[in-house]
Order: sequence, then structure tokens, then C-alpha cells
Amino acid sequence: MKTFNELELIEPIQRALAEENYHTPTPIQAQTIPAAIQGRDVLGCAQTGTGKTAALALPILNKLGQSNRKATPGRPFALVLAPTRELAIQIGESFAAYGRHLRLRQVLVYGGVSQGNQVKALNRGAHIIVATPGRLLDLMNQGHIKLDQLEVFVLDEADRMLDMGFLPDLKRIISQLPNQRQSLFFSATLAPKITELAQSLLKNPVSVNVTPESKSVTKINQQVMFVERNGKQSLLQKILGTPEVERALVFMKTKRTANILSQRLMLSGITATAIHGNKSQGARQRALEAFRSKKVQVLVATDVAARGIDIDGITHVINFDLPTEPEAYVHRIGRTGRAGAEGIAITFCTASERRELRTIEILIGQKIPLAKDQPQPERHPDKPLVEVSNRKDAGVRRPAANVASPRPRRPAKRRLTGAAAGEDKLNQQKRKNSKWRHLKKAAKQTS
Repeated sequence: MKTFNELELIEPIQRALAEENYHTPTPIQAQTIPAAIQGRDVLGCAQTGTGKTAALALPILNKLGQSNRKATPGRPFALVLAPTRELAIQIGESFAAYGRHLRLRQVLVYGGVSQGNQVKALNRGAHIIVATPGRLLDLMNQGHIKLDQLEVFVLDEADRMLDMGFLPDLKRIISQLPNQRQSLFFSATLAPKITELAQSLLKNPVSVNVTPESKSVTKINQQVMFVERNGKQSLLQKILGTPEVERALVFMKTKRTANILSQRLMLSGITATAIHGNKSQGARQRALEAFRSKKVQVLVATDVAARGIDIDGITHVINFDLPTEPEAYVHRIGRTGRAGAEGIAITFCTASERRELRTIEILIGQKIPLAKDQPQPERHPDKPLVEVSNRKDAGVRRPAANVASPRPRRPAKRRLTGAAAGEDKLNQQKRKNSKWRHLKKAAKQTS
């Protein structure tokens, strides 16, 4: 398939795609859209940045646009579940763009904001609901949303849903779905739990796998820089000062350090803002919009934004801190090199983060090359690297113990029992009382 014109999409959608300058479908779109238009269930394995949103949105718009039915209050025809507010908003924007010439109403349902406007929109009637699980369940329990007329159900970023602990919520939502429906299931990885969930949801699905499991985007230029912890900020400022860094996304481990780093960058003359889970929805949207419109050069984020940011033109992703989970590295660097474009991902690594780096390299199946002019990290001559083979650290190299001069161990303290234990406790109390009497006497003499 070479162009979108070859897809069996209705004219209003084709017109919107032409206005968006969409000409050639990505692999996930070319394989998913024809099957979904035929009403088949789909199991799609693809990472972010491959065009999944259009792959799920276009068949839904095509189906509902053909019938052009009136929306029923609180009873949608299509439901799309996303793990984060940011991703839900971006999916909603895509539905609005592709369906601009259709008379279809959609409602975004997510937490972090008052539910009043969402309830009003639901009462007016919505053909499509794009939601996060928590707020959706709240409104379902209050009777504002019923799924008895649902025709298409989409679960996006299923692996991220499970990572965030949404499995119980998902099971409750799935239990309310009608038996006669079409289901589209998308995930970046297909771990056993993901496969089990997909099997419970899908019926004779068409499987679409366009990327190897847990592999990073090949067009991303990955680099590692070894640096001391207290030298990270100065190194970051040096990198951000180079002309090739137009827009950079910097990842931190914690919300507090994200705030601190963004403030320090601002003080150094670099425009920056922070986004993380403690920010209100309004603040998060303002930060994203400032970054998207190039009002700020740097967006400092925690992993809450790893899969929720879909902004073209991010030239650099910088891992200021290595992620706790190696899979998060893949999703972080996927924010650059979107839809086949090239990008650069730079990782800062301290001596204490070597093990995390090695685990990431095992996951992605390649060694991350050193950045240009970076010297090889020094290793202690008396502690060569050796393989360890226990299950937890399989494949990880770490310094061997110094057999020639083992560290002396402190002798174990003998445990007292019976009368000896009682006598020892009494002696401890006497010493304590004597110490306090001495301190009180010294205080009186001083006064």
C-alpha cells in the first residue's frame, strides 16, 4: 500500500488527511486500518511514534461517519482508553483533526480537573469518549456513562496501563462491555500478562507486529557520557548551549529534582519548564504548549511524560538520571526520532549507575556508544570485572571482591539470656540515669 487513497475511507476523512499532508501510511497504519474497517479485532504491537493514533482513530471515524447517527447522552458508540491525561488529550486532538468534516462529537474524560464540564458534555451526547480508567470508572459509578451501546473499544498503551497498576480498573471496565463489539488492542510490548489480557478481550484478532519487542528506534543516535554526579548540571548546560539543540526533553528520576533543575536552567539563561505528576492539569498543559510553540527550549520531565508527549521537532532527549526500569529508557528516547525522523538521545551515567546502564544495553540488544571525545571510564586495577550468574543480576558485570585482602568482619555480639540479660539491662539503665544526673548538675552550675 503506497497512499491513503488506496484505503477504503470515506471522502470527508480523505479530505482531512490531505489537509494534514498525510500521503503514505506507516506500516502499523497500512496493516491495521484495512482489517479494522472490515470489523476485525486487532492486536497491535508497536512503539510510540509509529502512527498508532491514526491507525485506531481512522477506522472508528470511518465507521461512525458512514452511519451519521445522533449521539445518545452518556452512551458512546466508541471508547478509547489511555493511561495518562496527556496521551488522552493528544488522541482527542487527532480525532478532532481527522474528523473535522464529520458531524461527530467526542468527549475527553480524565482526572485532575473538575468533572462538571465533562458531565455536561456527556449529557449533550458523545459519539466517541477518550478516557483514562480512573475518571471513567468514577463517572460510570455515578451513572453518567453507560457502555451498553458501545460498538468499538480501544485499549491503547496496554503495557503502560499494567505498569501503572490499572489492571483491576481495566477488568471492571471490560466486564461492562457488550459481548457484540469490535476491540482494538495496542501495546509496545507483549509480556505474558499483556497477552493474557488481550486473549480475554479479543476474538480471533488480526495480529500486527511492526517493531521487535523492547527495541529502540534505529534512527535515534544514542550516546552515553560518563560523568560525576556533581558535574551533570554543568555538562547539561554545555550541551544545551550548542546550536544543534533546538528543543530538548530532559528526564529526571523525581519530581523535586525536575523542579530544581528547571529553575537552575532558567537562572543560567536557558528557557525551561517542568512537567510531572504533582503539577495540575492546567500547569501541565501550559508547559506542553510552551514547549510545543518553542517558547521554552527545554522541558524537564519525569517518566509520567515518557509516553504522553507527542511533539514533532524534539531534537534531543537527555537522560539526566537513568530510569529505574530499563523499559522506560526505550519510551524516553522514543520522544525524539518520531515517525521516522532522526534524533539524538544522550545518557548521563555516573559510577553508581553503571549496572542500570548495562541492564538497558542487554534489553535493547546493543552497547550504547560513547559520545564523541568521551574517554573510556576508568576501572580499579585490583578489581577486574567478572560475570555474575545469579538470577537477579544475570548478564551484569560488576567488580569482583578483593580476595587478597578481605575486609575484616566485626565479631558477632554475644546474646545474653536469663539472669545475665536482666542484669545487663539494669546496668544500662543505671548508666543512663547517671548520665542524665551529670547533665542536670552541669546545667545548674552553668545557670
